[in-house]
Amino acid sequence: MSVETSKQNDDQPATTGTTSPELIRLEGITKRFGDNTVLDGLDLSVQAGRHVTLIGPSGSGKTTILRLLMTLTEPDTGTITVDGQRLFPASEKELRDVRKQIGMVFQQFNLFPNMTVLRNITEAPTTVLGLSKDEAEARARELLDLVGLADKADARPTKLSGGQQQRVAIARALAMRPKVLLLDEVTSALDPELVAGVLDLLRDIARTTDITMLCVTHEMNFARDISDQVLMFDSGRIIEAGPPERIFSDPEQERTREFLSAVL
Repeated sequence: MSVETSKQNDDQPATTGTTSPELIRLEGITKRFGDNTVLDGLDLSVQAGRHVTLIGPSGSGKTTILRLLMTLTEPDTGTITVDGQRLFPASEKELRDVRKQIGMVFQQFNLFPNMTVLRNITEAPTTVLGLSKDEAEARARELLDLVGLADKADARPTKLSGGQQQRVAIARALAMRPKVLLLDEVTSALDPELVAGVLDLLRDIARTTDITMLCVTHEMNFARDISDQVLMFDSGRIIEAGPPERIFSDPEQERTREFLSAVL
């Protein structure tokens, strides 16, 4: 299925704007797990610098898109390119090159408990990007200051709150200076009182950087605030796409209205 802005169209992929060069393209993506078709012939194009939020019921394929872009799983059919480079099908060298451009923050923090906060952030830039220890540490300390944890560089993750751990995970993703930042329900594992702080941090990043963001979230107010484009998924397809003010205030599809009435 293909969608142009808010209208379904058989010729153009779901697009998130036309004023910037294309950064991400998925064409004809199908993904099955056994008899369950999670993505069904998906076409999607994302322009550089756009903030795109994927909404819809659980199991509709949203997180699978992020996992495909992180090469944590492969599609059964279709092609994926990032900044003109092949992600699927691709050689191992092509995969390594593209992975450097993509950062992801997961539901779970996935920090290394045996490393300090600083080491968690510097590990990938030194081993993957080849940065010197001094350069990686300087970058890490700048990011810790950005996320409000400048005093926690020498702490172990187990000594931090959930909200602090997620801030470290965000800093770790940004340390690679990715062109694309993938956010997968980043507040779902947090206590309610910690959610607002993490979302405010992501709002600041969205406002002050040119990073392209793909976000899966059930935080609809957050989606309304940061998104250039909202894509509504159902049964592995994009059934509606458009700017947040239209999707949340006047959706065209009955399924979108039903979903939003249940979560707002």
